[in-house]
Amino acid sequence: MAVGRVLLVLGVLILLFIPYLLWGTGLMTARSQSVLRAQFKADQHRAGVTAVTTPPAKTGAPATVAPSMPDPPVGSAVGTIDIPEIGLSMVVVEGTGDSQLQQGPGHYVNTPLPGEAGNSAIAGHRTTYLHPFYNLNELNTGSPVYITTTQGKFQYDVVSSESVSPNDVSVVDATTSPELTLTTCTPRYSASQRLVVHATLVASALAHPATPASGSGSAKSGKGPTSTELRAEQAATPTKSWALATLWGVAVAAIVIAVWVGARRTRRGARALVVVGGLAVWLVVVFGFFQSVAPLLPASY
Repeated sequence: MAVGRVLLVLGVLILLFIPYLLWGTGLMTARSQSVLRAQFKADQHRAGVTAVTTPPAKTGAPATVAPSMPDPPVGSAVGTIDIPEIGLSMVVVEGTGDSQLQQGPGHYVNTPLPGEAGNSAIAGHRTTYLHPFYNLNELNTGSPVYITTTQGKFQYDVVSSESVSPNDVSVVDATTSPELTLTTCTPRYSASQRLVVHATLVASALAHPATPASGSGSAKSGKGPTSTELRAEQAATPTKSWALATLWGVAVAAIVIAVWVGARRTRRGARALVVVGGLAVWLVVVFGFFQSVAPLLPASY
């Protein structure tokens, strides 16, 4: 009888974990996006930038790139990314570690910021954490991608897409022309390959046009991040903890036992209140348990 109850609880946890990954993770990302969006607006205000809402105009000449600036701190807002063709509008966070990608699309460290000369690269989840790049495969040649930073608003047009090995970091190598690279996992619900979308800068509206860099300016660094740097960045995330997951798991089990014992010792009339109250507490603790378990799973964008 006891074994049956244990198996039943485990089965319920597994069934709940699937919708948590697909939809529950979005609750955390939505909260992070609100914080990041407020931070970005504050950054614009401090920089004396008025929000640009209209797309930059194409002139036929090479787009003017923004001056090279230091990367913002990891975990802070870089700017916004808007892709009308797939209904995407989110804030980009600095870094591509687990904890950063849980907040939204992440800018690869050691690549130029969007709008600058060189190859700016952004990664995003495909099926979890609001799945910003869920429909990235639907972009076609010429599809516009708009990036807004404190330096202005920039339009990139898609030129190509490809699938590569997850270990192929050459797609974020430095380039001599201003480009944007978007990466995510493919196929959906798998990390066996990486979908890579390449786009080029076609128009810009600088917030401070008096001090632009030339359209063929040099990239921020000679190379993009190496595979070692990317692994180190992801390993540095503070959210991976077997000890924390174990503690949450013990709490889940303890509540189940407490509710079961309490229901057995309570008169029939009040038993339903004990079960309902215990279930509410259990669900809250289960959510915390899932939050600690999800980062322990194999990395998947």
